[in-house]
Amino acid sequence: MQPTPEQITGLILAGGLGRRMGGRDKGLVPLPDGRLLVEAVSQRLRPQVGALLISANRNRSAYQHWGDEVLRDLRPDHPGPLAGIEAGLLAATTPFVLVVPCDAPALPHDLGQRLAAAIGGAAAAMPHDGTRLQPLFALLRRDAALPLTRRLLDEERPRVMDWAGALDAVLVEDARLAPALANLNDLEAVEKFSDGP
Repeated sequence: MQPTPEQITGLILAGGLGRRMGGRDKGLVPLPDGRLLVEAVSQRLRPQVGALLISANRNRSAYQHWGDEVLRDLRPDHPGPLAGIEAGLLAATTPFVLVVPCDAPALPHDLGQRLAAAIGGAAAAMPHDGTRLQPLFALLRRDAALPLTRRLLDEERPRVMDWAGALDAVLVEDARLAPALANLNDLEAVEKFSDGP
């Protein structure tokens, strides 16, 4: 049976170091329309989920407004997105977690529904945009994804593509997803972003 939004916790990953943003906290960078990146992502994700968590290691109080709870990595030295995913999987009280990065303000309004329709009995559903797998936009079955995530972190193998390859994941392939899943990785991309037609 397909998971409903009430069975899904959203998790926005905003715990990175912002190296390509000149060290700025990426989720708190403003878009040309004045909204913060995390605000734009939260507005698109919240209707798709029953609860919303944000993984952030800096400026945690600034993120409070955009989620139900702000989490920090449980591991020292912030070993990348898997540490934020681990914290979210541990904090979630629903059987599914929908993970998205904080720098994707064009997040599809129906991403959760599309991934939920595909997941079946798999551990995860992830989009493939026709060019590449997008593992940081993933619907995860909490009880299946958490042990693998913890094991890879314990083994100091926090590479996202290794994690994605080890998960029993269903791929949702659609080339039309590419623009909606585009990450705004630097300030120039943020300045050029437009959320309209």
